Amino acid sequence: MRLLHVVPTYLPATRYGGPIYAVHGLCRALVRRGHQVDVFTTNVDGAHNSDVPTGVAVNMDGVSVHYFPSTLRRLYVSPQMRAALAKSVGQYDAVHLHSIFLWPTYAAARAARKEGVAYVVSPRGMLVPELVAQKSRFAKMLWIRAIERRTFAQAAAIHFTANSERDDARRMSMPIPDSFVVPNGIDLPQITTTARLPGTLLCLGRINWKKGLDRVIDAMPHLHGAHVIIAGNDEEELTPKLRAQAERNGVADRIEFRGPVSGEAKEVLLQTSTALVLPSHSENFGNVVLEAMAAAMPVIVSPEVGLANDVAQSGAGLVTSSAPESLAEAIRKVLGDSALRAEMGRRGRQLVEEQFTWDHVAELMEAQYERISGRARATPL
Repeated sequence: MRLLHVVPTYLPATRYGGPIYAVHGLCRALVRRGHQVDVFTTNVDGAHNSDVPTGVAVNMDGVSVHYFPSTLRRLYVSPQMRAALAKSVGQYDAVHLHSIFLWPTYAAARAARKEGVAYVVSPRGMLVPELVAQKSRFAKMLWIRAIERRTFAQAAAIHFTANSERDDARRMSMPIPDSFVVPNGIDLPQITTTARLPGTLLCLGRINWKKGLDRVIDAMPHLHGAHVIIAGNDEEELTPKLRAQAERNGVADRIEFRGPVSGEAKEVLLQTSTALVLPSHSENFGNVVLEAMAAAMPVIVSPEVGLANDVAQSGAGLVTSSAPESLAEAIRKVLGDSALRAEMGRRGRQLVEEQFTWDHVAELMEAQYERISGRARATPL
Protein backbone atom coordinates (compact mmCIF):
# COMPACT_ATOMS: atom_id res chain seq x y z
CA MET A 1 0.00 0.00 0.00
CA ARG A 2 0.99 3.61 -0.45
CA LEU A 3 0.49 5.40 2.87
CA LEU A 4 0.75 9.04 3.91
CA HIS A 5 1.30 10.05 7.53
CA VAL A 6 0.77 13.68 8.48
CA VAL A 7 2.23 14.92 11.76
CA PRO A 8 2.97 18.48 12.95
CA THR A 9 6.60 17.81 13.86
CA TYR A 10 8.98 14.89 13.37
CA LEU A 11 12.47 13.64 14.03
CA PRO A 12 15.07 15.02 14.50
CA ALA A 13 12.76 17.24 16.59
CA THR A 14 12.18 15.54 19.93
CA ARG A 15 10.75 18.34 22.09
CA TYR A 16 7.28 16.82 22.22
CA GLY A 17 8.42 13.37 23.21
CA GLY A 18 6.65 10.06 22.79
CA PRO A 19 4.30 10.66 19.84
CA ILE A 20 7.18 11.64 17.55
CA TYR A 21 9.06 8.42 18.28
CA ALA A 22 5.84 6.41 18.05
CA VAL A 23 4.97 7.72 14.59
CA HIS A 24 8.46 7.06 13.27
CA GLY A 25 8.57 3.60 14.82
CA LEU A 26 5.29 2.73 13.13
CA CYS A 27 6.32 4.17 9.76
CA ARG A 28 9.66 2.38 9.81
CA ALA A 29 7.99 -0.95 10.63
CA LEU A 30 5.44 -0.45 7.84
CA VAL A 31 8.31 0.06 5.40
CA ARG A 32 9.83 -3.22 6.56
CA ARG A 33 6.50 -4.86 5.70
CA GLY A 34 6.83 -3.65 2.12
CA HIS A 35 4.68 -0.52 2.14
CA GLN A 36 5.62 2.83 0.61
CA VAL A 37 5.40 5.35 3.43
CA ASP A 38 5.59 9.13 3.12
CA VAL A 39 5.49 11.63 5.98
CA PHE A 40 4.36 15.24 5.59
CA THR A 41 5.51 17.40 8.49
CA THR A 42 6.98 20.79 9.34
CA ASN A 43 10.53 21.71 10.28
CA VAL A 44 9.36 23.23 13.58
CA ASP A 45 11.19 22.17 16.73
CA GLY A 46 9.85 24.26 19.60
CA ALA A 47 11.05 27.84 19.21
CA HIS A 48 13.56 26.78 16.56
CA ASN A 49 13.68 24.89 13.27
CA SER A 50 15.20 21.47 12.77
CA ASP A 51 18.30 21.44 10.61
CA VAL A 52 16.61 19.64 7.72
CA PRO A 53 16.11 20.48 4.05
CA THR A 54 12.66 21.60 2.96
CA GLY A 55 11.05 20.97 -0.40
CA VAL A 56 12.78 17.62 -0.96
CA ALA A 57 12.19 14.11 0.36
CA VAL A 58 14.55 12.95 3.10
CA ASN A 59 15.08 9.21 3.52
CA MET A 60 14.93 8.25 7.20
CA ASP A 61 15.13 4.50 7.77
CA GLY A 62 13.33 3.94 4.47
CA VAL A 63 10.58 6.45 5.29
CA SER A 64 10.29 9.33 2.83
CA VAL A 65 9.97 12.44 5.03
CA HIS A 66 8.88 15.75 3.52
CA TYR A 67 9.57 18.81 5.71
CA PHE A 68 7.71 22.06 5.07
CA PRO A 69 8.37 25.50 6.57
CA SER A 70 5.69 26.97 8.83
CA THR A 71 4.41 30.54 8.69
CA LEU A 72 2.35 30.33 11.90
CA ARG A 73 4.44 28.20 14.21
CA ARG A 74 1.98 27.75 17.05
CA LEU A 75 -0.51 25.98 14.77
CA TYR A 76 2.12 24.63 12.33
CA VAL A 77 0.46 26.36 9.37
CA SER A 78 2.31 25.72 6.10
CA PRO A 79 1.12 26.96 2.69
CA GLN A 80 3.73 24.72 1.07
CA MET A 81 2.27 21.67 2.80
CA ARG A 82 -1.21 22.69 1.67
CA ALA A 83 -0.02 22.83 -1.94
CA ALA A 84 1.71 19.45 -1.66
CA LEU A 85 -1.40 17.85 -0.15
CA ALA A 86 -3.59 19.21 -2.92
CA LYS A 87 -1.19 17.86 -5.52
CA SER A 88 -0.48 14.40 -4.14
CA VAL A 89 -3.00 13.18 -1.55
CA GLY A 90 -5.10 11.43 -4.19
CA GLN A 91 -2.20 9.07 -4.91
CA TYR A 92 -2.41 7.34 -1.51
CA ASP A 93 -4.42 4.32 -0.42
CA ALA A 94 -4.90 5.78 3.05
CA VAL A 95 -3.88 8.85 5.03
CA HIS A 96 -3.06 8.74 8.75
CA LEU A 97 -3.33 11.99 10.71
CA HIS A 98 -1.53 12.26 14.04
CA SER A 99 -2.61 14.84 16.68
CA ILE A 100 -5.51 17.25 16.82
CA PHE A 101 -6.05 20.99 17.48
CA LEU A 102 -3.37 21.75 14.88
CA TRP A 103 -3.46 22.93 11.29
CA PRO A 104 -1.76 19.96 9.52
CA THR A 105 -4.52 17.57 10.63
CA TYR A 106 -7.21 19.99 9.47
CA ALA A 107 -5.51 20.59 6.11
CA ALA A 108 -4.82 16.92 5.41
CA ALA A 109 -8.34 15.83 6.36
CA ARG A 110 -9.79 18.50 4.08
CA ALA A 111 -7.54 17.46 1.19
CA ALA A 112 -8.35 13.76 1.70
CA ARG A 113 -12.09 14.47 1.72
CA LYS A 114 -11.81 16.44 -1.49
CA GLU A 115 -10.03 13.54 -3.21
CA GLY A 116 -12.20 10.82 -1.65
CA VAL A 117 -9.26 9.20 0.17
CA ALA A 118 -9.93 7.38 3.44
CA TYR A 119 -8.18 8.87 6.46
CA VAL A 120 -7.52 7.76 10.03
CA VAL A 121 -7.14 10.17 12.96
CA SER A 122 -4.96 9.47 16.01
CA PRO A 123 -5.68 12.04 18.77
CA ARG A 124 -2.47 11.06 20.57
CA GLY A 125 -3.74 11.77 24.06
CA MET A 126 -5.01 15.27 23.34
CA LEU A 127 -8.68 14.64 24.16
CA VAL A 128 -8.48 14.11 27.92
CA PRO A 129 -11.24 16.39 29.29
CA GLU A 130 -9.12 17.42 32.29
CA LEU A 131 -6.22 18.40 30.02
CA VAL A 132 -8.47 20.33 27.67
CA ALA A 133 -9.82 22.25 30.67
CA GLN A 134 -6.32 22.85 32.02
CA LYS A 135 -4.88 24.80 29.09
CA SER A 136 -6.46 27.00 26.37
CA ARG A 137 -9.90 25.53 27.05
CA PHE A 138 -11.89 28.19 25.18
CA ALA A 139 -9.71 27.99 22.07
CA LYS A 140 -9.78 24.19 22.06
CA MET A 141 -13.55 23.96 22.49
CA LEU A 142 -13.99 26.47 19.66
CA TRP A 143 -11.64 24.42 17.47
CA ILE A 144 -13.58 21.24 18.29
CA ARG A 145 -16.89 22.82 17.29
CA ALA A 146 -15.56 24.53 14.17
CA ILE A 147 -13.18 21.87 12.85
CA GLU A 148 -12.45 18.75 14.86
CA ARG A 149 -15.96 17.30 15.07
CA ARG A 150 -16.17 17.22 11.29
CA THR A 151 -12.67 15.80 11.00
CA PHE A 152 -13.73 12.94 13.28
CA ALA A 153 -17.20 12.42 11.82
CA GLN A 154 -15.89 12.06 8.28
CA ALA A 155 -12.88 9.90 9.10
CA ALA A 156 -12.85 6.30 7.94
CA ALA A 157 -11.81 5.43 11.51
CA ILE A 158 -10.35 6.86 14.69
CA HIS A 159 -7.24 5.18 16.07
CA PHE A 160 -6.68 4.97 19.82
CA THR A 161 -3.64 3.56 21.58
CA ALA A 162 -5.68 2.28 24.55
CA ASN A 163 -9.32 1.79 25.52
CA SER A 164 -8.97 4.58 28.07
CA GLU A 165 -8.15 7.02 25.27
CA ARG A 166 -11.36 6.05 23.46
CA ASP A 167 -13.27 6.58 26.71
CA ASP A 168 -11.80 10.10 26.92
CA ALA A 169 -12.98 10.90 23.39
CA ARG A 170 -16.47 9.75 24.30
CA ARG A 171 -16.41 11.92 27.42
CA MET A 172 -15.64 14.84 25.12
CA SER A 173 -18.70 13.86 23.02
CA MET A 174 -16.60 13.45 19.90
CA PRO A 175 -18.26 11.68 16.95
CA ILE A 176 -16.65 8.28 16.47
CA PRO A 177 -17.96 6.68 13.25
CA ASP A 178 -15.60 3.72 13.55
CA SER A 179 -12.65 3.07 15.81
CA PHE A 180 -9.93 0.61 16.67
CA VAL A 181 -7.25 0.22 19.32
CA VAL A 182 -3.66 -0.47 18.30
CA PRO A 183 -0.93 0.26 20.86
CA ASN A 184 2.39 1.93 20.33
CA GLY A 185 5.35 -0.37 19.92
CA ILE A 186 9.01 -0.62 20.78
CA ASP A 187 12.25 -2.03 19.45
CA LEU A 188 13.41 -4.69 21.90
CA PRO A 189 16.75 -3.79 23.48
CA GLN A 190 19.36 -6.37 24.35
CA ILE A 191 19.62 -6.83 28.12
CA THR A 192 23.28 -6.10 28.87
CA THR A 193 23.24 -6.18 32.67
CA THR A 194 21.13 -7.54 35.49
CA ALA A 195 22.88 -5.44 38.15
CA ARG A 196 20.62 -2.62 39.31
CA LEU A 197 21.43 0.26 41.65
CA PRO A 198 19.66 -0.43 44.96
CA GLY A 199 16.79 1.87 45.90
CA THR A 200 16.97 3.88 42.66
CA LEU A 201 13.64 5.10 41.28
CA LEU A 202 13.52 6.39 37.71
CA CYS A 203 11.15 9.08 36.43
CA LEU A 204 11.87 9.26 32.71
CA GLY A 205 10.30 11.49 30.07
CA ARG A 206 9.19 15.05 29.58
CA ILE A 207 9.07 17.15 32.74
CA ASN A 208 5.45 18.14 32.43
CA TRP A 209 2.83 18.86 35.09
CA LYS A 210 0.70 15.90 33.99
CA LYS A 211 3.50 13.40 34.72
CA GLY A 212 2.87 13.68 38.48
CA LEU A 213 6.48 14.31 39.49
CA ASP A 214 5.19 16.37 42.41
CA ARG A 215 3.50 13.21 43.66
CA VAL A 216 6.81 11.34 43.69
CA ILE A 217 8.47 14.13 45.66
CA ASP A 218 5.60 14.12 48.17
CA ALA A 219 6.02 10.36 48.61
CA MET A 220 9.76 10.58 49.27
CA PRO A 221 9.57 11.55 52.98
CA HIS A 222 7.93 8.14 53.50
CA LEU A 223 10.75 6.32 51.67
CA HIS A 224 13.94 6.31 53.69
CA GLY A 225 16.94 5.27 51.65
CA ALA A 226 15.30 5.67 48.24
CA HIS A 227 16.86 7.86 45.56
CA VAL A 228 15.03 9.39 42.58
CA ILE A 229 16.48 10.19 39.17
CA ILE A 230 14.34 12.59 37.11
CA ALA A 231 15.51 12.58 33.50
CA GLY A 232 13.84 14.42 30.65
CA ASN A 233 13.32 17.63 28.77
CA ASP A 234 11.82 20.40 30.90
CA GLU A 235 9.43 21.94 28.39
CA GLU A 236 7.52 23.97 30.98
CA GLU A 237 10.46 25.06 33.18
CA LEU A 238 9.10 23.15 36.16
CA THR A 239 12.46 22.05 37.54
CA PRO A 240 12.90 25.06 39.88
CA LYS A 241 9.45 24.43 41.38
CA LEU A 242 10.19 20.73 41.82
CA ARG A 243 13.55 21.51 43.43
CA ALA A 244 11.83 23.91 45.84
CA GLN A 245 9.25 21.25 46.69
CA ALA A 246 12.03 18.76 47.38
CA GLU A 247 13.72 21.29 49.68
CA ARG A 248 10.48 21.87 51.60
CA ASN A 249 10.02 18.11 51.98
CA GLY A 250 13.59 17.67 53.20
CA VAL A 251 14.48 15.26 50.40
CA ALA A 252 16.49 17.47 48.04
CA ASP A 253 19.61 15.36 48.61
CA ARG A 254 17.75 12.30 47.30
CA ILE A 255 16.28 13.87 44.13
CA GLU A 256 18.60 14.08 41.13
CA PHE A 257 17.72 16.02 37.96
CA ARG A 258 19.63 14.63 34.98
CA GLY A 259 18.13 16.71 32.16
CA PRO A 260 17.35 15.19 28.74
CA VAL A 261 18.83 11.76 28.06
CA SER A 262 18.82 9.63 24.94
CA GLY A 263 20.59 6.77 23.26
CA GLU A 264 23.07 4.81 25.38
CA ALA A 265 22.69 7.08 28.43
CA LYS A 266 18.95 6.47 28.46
CA GLU A 267 19.37 2.72 28.07
CA VAL A 268 21.84 2.64 30.96
CA LEU A 269 19.24 4.28 33.21
CA LEU A 270 16.59 1.79 32.10
CA GLN A 271 18.83 -1.20 32.77
CA THR A 272 20.39 -0.07 36.06
CA SER A 273 17.57 1.68 37.97
CA THR A 274 15.48 -0.38 40.37
CA ALA A 275 11.99 0.62 39.22
CA LEU A 276 10.18 3.10 37.00
CA VAL A 277 7.61 5.37 38.66
CA LEU A 278 4.95 7.12 36.54
CA PRO A 279 2.08 8.50 38.67
CA SER A 280 0.60 10.57 35.84
CA HIS A 281 -2.52 12.67 36.09
CA SER A 282 -3.19 11.59 32.49
CA GLU A 283 -1.30 9.37 30.04
CA ASN A 284 -3.06 8.09 26.95
CA PHE A 285 -0.49 5.30 26.55
CA GLY A 286 2.85 5.61 28.33
CA ASN A 287 5.75 4.84 25.99
CA VAL A 288 8.24 4.98 28.85
CA VAL A 289 6.38 2.11 30.54
CA LEU A 290 7.03 -0.02 27.45
CA GLU A 291 10.69 0.99 27.52
CA ALA A 292 11.01 0.01 31.17
CA MET A 293 9.26 -3.33 30.71
CA ALA A 294 11.41 -4.08 27.65
CA ALA A 295 14.43 -3.53 29.91
CA ALA A 296 12.95 -5.99 32.45
CA MET A 297 12.39 -3.21 34.99
CA PRO A 298 9.38 -3.25 37.36
CA VAL A 299 6.97 -0.36 36.85
CA ILE A 300 4.76 1.53 39.31
CA VAL A 301 2.02 3.54 37.62
CA SER A 302 -1.19 5.39 38.37
CA PRO A 303 -4.56 4.13 37.05
CA GLU A 304 -4.59 7.08 34.62
CA VAL A 305 -1.72 5.60 32.59
CA GLY A 306 -3.04 3.95 29.42
CA LEU A 307 -0.99 0.79 30.00
CA ALA A 308 -2.14 0.40 33.61
CA ASN A 309 -4.43 -2.55 32.85
CA ASP A 310 -1.66 -4.33 30.95
CA VAL A 311 0.71 -3.79 33.87
CA ALA A 312 -1.80 -5.15 36.38
CA GLN A 313 -2.93 -8.14 34.33
CA SER A 314 0.58 -9.24 33.38
CA GLY A 315 2.08 -8.74 36.83
CA ALA A 316 4.79 -6.48 35.38
CA GLY A 317 4.41 -3.98 38.21
CA LEU A 318 1.92 -2.25 40.46
CA VAL A 319 -0.96 0.11 39.75
CA THR A 320 -1.58 2.39 42.69
CA SER A 321 -3.30 5.54 43.84
CA SER A 322 -1.06 8.57 43.59
CA ALA A 323 -1.75 9.74 47.14
CA PRO A 324 1.69 10.07 48.81
CA GLU A 325 1.15 7.30 51.36
CA SER A 326 -0.29 4.87 48.78
CA LEU A 327 2.44 5.59 46.27
CA ALA A 328 5.10 5.18 48.95
CA GLU A 329 3.59 1.87 50.06
CA ALA A 330 3.70 0.49 46.51
CA ILE A 331 7.29 1.64 46.08
CA ARG A 332 8.31 0.06 49.40
CA LYS A 333 6.75 -3.23 48.33
CA VAL A 334 8.80 -3.30 45.14
CA LEU A 335 12.06 -2.04 46.66
CA GLY A 336 11.84 -4.47 49.56
CA ASP A 337 11.47 -7.73 47.63
CA SER A 338 14.18 -8.71 45.16
CA ALA A 339 12.35 -11.88 44.07
CA LEU A 340 9.22 -9.86 43.31
CA ARG A 341 11.24 -7.36 41.29
CA ALA A 342 12.84 -10.12 39.23
CA GLU A 343 9.47 -11.72 38.51
CA MET A 344 7.90 -8.39 37.55
CA GLY A 345 10.81 -7.65 35.24
CA ARG A 346 10.52 -11.07 33.59
CA ARG A 347 6.79 -10.69 33.06
CA GLY A 348 7.13 -7.18 31.67
CA ARG A 349 9.75 -8.25 29.16
CA GLN A 350 7.60 -11.22 28.11
CA LEU A 351 4.57 -8.97 27.63
CA VAL A 352 6.50 -6.63 25.36
CA GLU A 353 7.95 -9.50 23.34
CA GLU A 354 4.49 -10.96 22.76
CA GLN A 355 2.37 -7.87 22.16
CA PHE A 356 4.33 -4.65 21.71
CA THR A 357 7.16 -5.07 19.21
CA TRP A 358 6.94 -2.65 16.30
CA ASP A 359 6.67 -5.48 13.79
CA HIS A 360 3.61 -6.85 15.60
CA VAL A 361 2.06 -3.39 15.93
CA ALA A 362 2.65 -2.64 12.24
CA GLU A 363 0.90 -5.89 11.32
CA LEU A 364 -2.14 -4.82 13.34
CA MET A 365 -2.15 -1.35 11.80
CA GLU A 366 -1.72 -2.76 8.30
CA ALA A 367 -4.89 -4.81 8.77
CA GLN A 368 -6.78 -1.65 9.71
CA TYR A 369 -5.48 0.26 6.69
CA GLU A 370 -6.57 -2.58 4.42
CA ARG A 371 -9.98 -2.62 6.10
CA ILE A 372 -10.66 1.09 5.59
CA SER A 373 -8.80 1.68 2.32
CA GLY A 374 -11.17 3.14 -0.23
CA ARG A 375 -13.79 3.84 2.42
CA ALA A 376 -14.30 7.60 2.21
CA ARG A 377 -16.97 8.68 4.67
CA ALA A 378 -16.82 12.25 3.55
CA THR A 379 -18.39 14.60 1.12
CA PRO A 380 -15.92 16.98 -0.53
CA LEU A 381 -14.71 19.77 1.75
